[in-house]
Amino acid sequence: MLASLQGQATDGADKWDYLITISTNYGEMKVLLFDDTPKHKANFLKLINQGFYDSLLFHRVMKDFMIQGGDPDSRIAAPGAALGRGGPGYTIPAEVNRRRFHKKGALSAARQPDRVNPHKASSGSQFYIVQGDTIPEDRLVPLNREIIRDCLKKIKPNTPISDSLQAAYTQGRDAFEEKLVDMSEQIYKETGYRLAVPPERVSAYTLQGGAPHLDDQYTVFGQVIVGLDVIDKIAVVKVDRGNRPEEDVRMSITATRMKKKKITKIYGYVYE
Repeated sequence: MLASLQGQATDGADKWDYLITISTNYGEMKVLLFDDTPKHKANFLKLINQGFYDSLLFHRVMKDFMIQGGDPDSRIAAPGAALGRGGPGYTIPAEVNRRRFHKKGALSAARQPDRVNPHKASSGSQFYIVQGDTIPEDRLVPLNREIIRDCLKKIKPNTPISDSLQAAYTQGRDAFEEKLVDMSEQIYKETGYRLAVPPERVSAYTLQGGAPHLDDQYTVFGQVIVGLDVIDKIAVVKVDRGNRPEEDVRMSITATRMKKKKITKIYGYVYE
């Protein structure tokens, strides 16, 4: 059915979207997938259409952090069995996007760690949804000497960035650090080092909560727009030593094609 709907969407496709419903025994979450992570969006919709997620578990739950699911081995797993290694037999190239970050409700792709996965490729099916906790603003500015030193090594000499930093350095440490924060986005583009958290992230993390330590390392490809309380309910269930819930938390996922205007009207989501 989904394939046929995608074919119908060629006329004015930008006016349409898919509203994802993740149903659990603790309630429903409504999710939207981002167009700027197209490989992850297409793959998630494909798996939903195949019924891949029906009756799978949220097999890893960590309070104040996240809930994770999508392992096909969890469908018939024995109580207490270790989970988290299953998938559809492929990975997805990373689509890390600095516009997308790990605020509460972020839908992100799980993956293997950097030591065996240096390109940060995502699991073909496993995902996590961020719960997180609110974070004081002073913990969101990762300015420290080690990061600054490594970052400065990557800045090319005799460029506007290096000249501005050199001028600020002559005015003292406070002026230098203030300039680093002011130029953080330019420095990030030049070096890949994030020396300060952008204002929109600060607002989200201090007011809603999230997991900023994962930013720019994992692909965030969607956002829960209704049902944040469901995340909270699942996140506090009793778990075993491997963070698997002692009582199964099962899911089913559906995708409904809707006009973006209708999604905005019903759910209050404003498209960027």
